Amino acid sequence: MHSLRLASLTLALLLHCVASADPLFHFCSGSANYTSNGTYEKNLNQLTDYLSSKVPPTGFGFDSVGEAPDRVNGLALCRGDVSTEDCKSCVIGANSEIRQRCPNDKEAIIWYDNCLLKYSNLDFSGKIDYKYRFYMWNTQNVSDPASFNQKTEELLSRLAEQAYRGAMLFATGEQQLDEAVTLYGLVQCTRDLPSAGCKRCLDDAISELPSCCDGKRGGRVVGGSCNFRYELYPFVNT
Repeated sequence: MHSLRLASLTLALLLHCVASADPLFHFCSGSANYTSNGTYEKNLNQLTDYLSSKVPPTGFGFDSVGEAPDRVNGLALCRGDVSTEDCKSCVIGANSEIRQRCPNDKEAIIWYDNCLLKYSNLDFSGKIDYKYRFYMWNTQNVSDPASFNQKTEELLSRLAEQAYRGAMLFATGEQQLDEAVTLYGLVQCTRDLPSAGCKRCLDDAISELPSCCDGKRGGRVVGGSCNFRYELYPFVNT
């Protein structure tokens, strides 16, 4: 159901070449703008200041500031394996970057390796975000795509089961493909989703494996509510 939108947004990248300090992607909604120095911007500043301090200790935060029509809703999520210091740095950097890339836009979202920041004039808490999603994949192919795709789906589905049952809505793991090759995976949901919503979001993302990453040595489906990543090298912080 996302094929038309995703077709124009997919990114073919060597994932290990993406610098952690650079955004993976961003969207500016373009649907509504706020006035500089107006009430909406003041509420947005208050919200992002709050998220910058609230999120790092726990890895997640959601809040709303102000009253309609200037009410701002926002969340920030850090990857479940990053340190408090790296989380804080990422959220602060994300706020600065998205405000430059989407000036005066009432709704915007930006992703980094270590975090996600999203805000909107619409209340999105607890709702799966199907609007904003993109793909990334390694340009190198595996030798046996059919077998590899099956094992990748098996690993990610197993991790999705673990994630939605846990308080952090986050899981990592690995699967031995043969004596010399190990597949590594990560899945995560934003913690405003209920457990069942997290499972639906991840199942939907995993179902896009054939469109995203057919036979690729690494790949991601990244959205506003959940994401997964798999690689043939370790990428999770221990």
